[in-house]
Amino acid sequence: MAARIAPITLDDVEGFHAALDGVARERRFLASFEAPPLDAARAFVEANLHEGNPQFVAHEGDRIVGWCDIKRSVRPVHTHCGVLGMGVVADRRGAGIGRALLRATLAAARAAGLRRVELDVRARNGSAIALYERMGFRHEGRKVAAYYVDGVFDDLLIMGLVWPEEGAAG
Repeated sequence: MAARIAPITLDDVEGFHAALDGVARERRFLASFEAPPLDAARAFVEANLHEGNPQFVAHEGDRIVGWCDIKRSVRPVHTHCGVLGMGVVADRRGAGIGRALLRATLAAARAAGLRRVELDVRARNGSAIALYERMGFRHEGRKVAAYYVDGVFDDLLIMGLVWPEEGAAG
């Protein structure tokens, strides 16, 4: 079954929360080991909807199998920037869902006037790094031993994507 990519709605909160929790509990990709409480996930989605931050989910039937969001910075000098977060549940990775989510979310971010999207990714997450590179993200930095999980250190890579405005300084 092909995933249907759509902007998130409040009806999607429980499915989004379940997908987020499943990925977090793998302890391999995210900065937390479990999803926040359901009320906090609902507040996050409500804030994104209210603030016009792009957030998409991948539906397969009644199940949400992935998400991608870009939270715009609230600092006045950074309102052209957003921070990307995404994930795909384990049994649906490798099916192009991440690429489809990322493509839709980046298009919405650009349409909303964002000019820069940044993200952090664990250095051991080669498939995500390759996806980000294919989508135009560039490596901007590395935090050595930034993660320590289950007795193992991992570096944190910082990546960014910039869509310069015509005539902008470069």
